[in-house]
Amino acid sequence: MPILTLKAASECKWDIVSLGEIMLRLDPGEQRIHTTRTFRVCEGGGEYNVARGLKRCFGKRAAVVTAIVDNSVGRLLEDLVFQGGVNSDYAKWIPYDGIGRKTRIGLNFTERGYGVRPAVGCSDRANSAASQLEKGDFDWEAIFGHDGARWFHTGGIFAGLSQTTPEVVIEAMTAAKKYGTIISYDLNYRASLWNDTGGREKAMQVNRSIAPLVDVMIGNEEDFSAALGFEVPGLDAGCSKLDPANFKKMISRAVKTFPNFKVVATTLRNAKTATRNDWGAVLYAGGNFYDALLREDLEILDRVGGGDSFASGLIYGLMEQKTPDEAVNYGAAHGALAMTTPGDTTTASIKEVQQAMKGGTARIIR
Repeated sequence: MPILTLKAASECKWDIVSLGEIMLRLDPGEQRIHTTRTFRVCEGGGEYNVARGLKRCFGKRAAVVTAIVDNSVGRLLEDLVFQGGVNSDYAKWIPYDGIGRKTRIGLNFTERGYGVRPAVGCSDRANSAASQLEKGDFDWEAIFGHDGARWFHTGGIFAGLSQTTPEVVIEAMTAAKKYGTIISYDLNYRASLWNDTGGREKAMQVNRSIAPLVDVMIGNEEDFSAALGFEVPGLDAGCSKLDPANFKKMISRAVKTFPNFKVVATTLRNAKTATRNDWGAVLYAGGNFYDALLREDLEILDRVGGGDSFASGLIYGLMEQKTPDEAVNYGAAHGALAMTTPGDTTTASIKEVQQAMKGGTARIIR
């Protein structure tokens, strides 16, 4: 029996449609933000990264719904999205006011971290085009009713951008559900998004209003705690050692509160250093739990985007009607591979993912 019942691919223009902001990431490489004189530029965004992973690694038809400023910086972002293979026809282009006083492209400066020095992110994204999106800005009937999508994905980063973005999320999900599209949501709690607008209490209020519309809920221990209010037993701010049994207790409580969750998936990360983590995952489906292969002392080059690549691998497995065990291992393997390269987005191939799932070695391939 399949975990989820998806619409046939022949009935839909898209396998995956994502809603969210796409930012420009400025990466100082081996330097720090405050000492570097050069940055490598790439695109990234929690919701977009999932669609891009499904397109580039898994060959799925992907589109993004977002807003972009119509200036040279916006066109740079568009060109990066083109390279990622994600369709941007639904993007809303916002006129540029000349200096970005009214609207702009969000910037994300990110240090990768090394050893005892953790990764650091510094966002410059206030008044971005995507944060100003409102209910009614997109024709969801056309997207889900006329064009059709098998899967819709969005998350807590977009929902936390402004007072209006949660309304856009709910409007989109309502239309998606009407047309039988599977809905996934990555909680992706970011304290910086909520600090000035009500903190954890507001984050919980917003995410709990969205949760009843979700089929597949994704997150880590902080996400479920801060964004939904489900504390993980035995885990506090000063404890980094993960106990999968405690995560399962938390997931069981979440499913009882939100019985609409058909699948719940969470990554398990024990950050020993910035460059060495234990990495695993747990999936709940049909009343049972499934554990991904635990990778101890996983070597990491750039941890940003690992969770998004976990989500895209997981979604691929579920979309292809793989077993729950296979689905969670697709996610964990893809996330692990994504963290071996710089940037928010994956460079892995499906062949590499499948090799990693089998426990393949890192011996040279030639």
